Amino acid sequence: MKSKFGVVVFPGSNCDHDAYHTLKHIYNQETVFLWHKNSSLEDVDVVILPGGFSYGDYLRCGAIARFSPIMKEVVRFAERGGTVIGICNGFQILCEAGLLPGALLRNEQLTFACKFVNLRVETTETMFTNQCKAGEVLSIPIAHGEGNYYVDDAILQELVANRQILFRYCEPDGTLTQQANPNGSRSNIAGIVNKLGNVMGMMPHPERAADPALGPTDGQKIFASLLAHLGVNEATQQLEFAERI
Repeated sequence: MKSKFGVVVFPGSNCDHDAYHTLKHIYNQETVFLWHKNSSLEDVDVVILPGGFSYGDYLRCGAIARFSPIMKEVVRFAERGGTVIGICNGFQILCEAGLLPGALLRNEQLTFACKFVNLRVETTETMFTNQCKAGEVLSIPIAHGEGNYYVDDAILQELVANRQILFRYCEPDGTLTQQANPNGSRSNIAGIVNKLGNVMGMMPHPERAADPALGPTDGQKIFASLLAHLGVNEATQQLEFAERI
């Protein structure tokens, strides 16, 4: 059994091929690109909004992309329970579209951050983290200038109460410190899920830590969790290197 993934391409997306490569060539899943002007999601099972600089990030990150024609379909898909993942710029677009709470502000240091960070897994009871261990620390890269996640006190309390916080920036041993927070995010938050549990946004890039040929593979746990949830046979998931080239 396979699932069908759709990677949305906005003008300025630059991680669309990274996401496509991970799903198509690492996990052997049917994967298609979805142009932002499309009015159809082509019957995909999962929509991915990749990282990049949609519309050049003019005005505000994700603020223009959320008006692209395909976003009407993405919102309808999510409201029907469809699975949606937003990575980096995709996370910003999901917040702008109202599918996730909060906003992404400029990094506290006012500089672009590009490096590996440590993420503590806050819950394993989601379709995106079921192959992780509670409290496990993942090493996954970030690359953003506006990843400073902000919510007010009331929404933060809701996120905590509903166990919607998936990942927090941390030290290698899992300790939460200000120094481990690369952008000033509220409560060290790096990734969240909506109340229904079908829409996930995260600033770090799991698709850049998924190919063994390139190095660290902690990002695989997020994709493996989703595939396990979708019932994809583990034996059909990962292609051998010789099959991928």
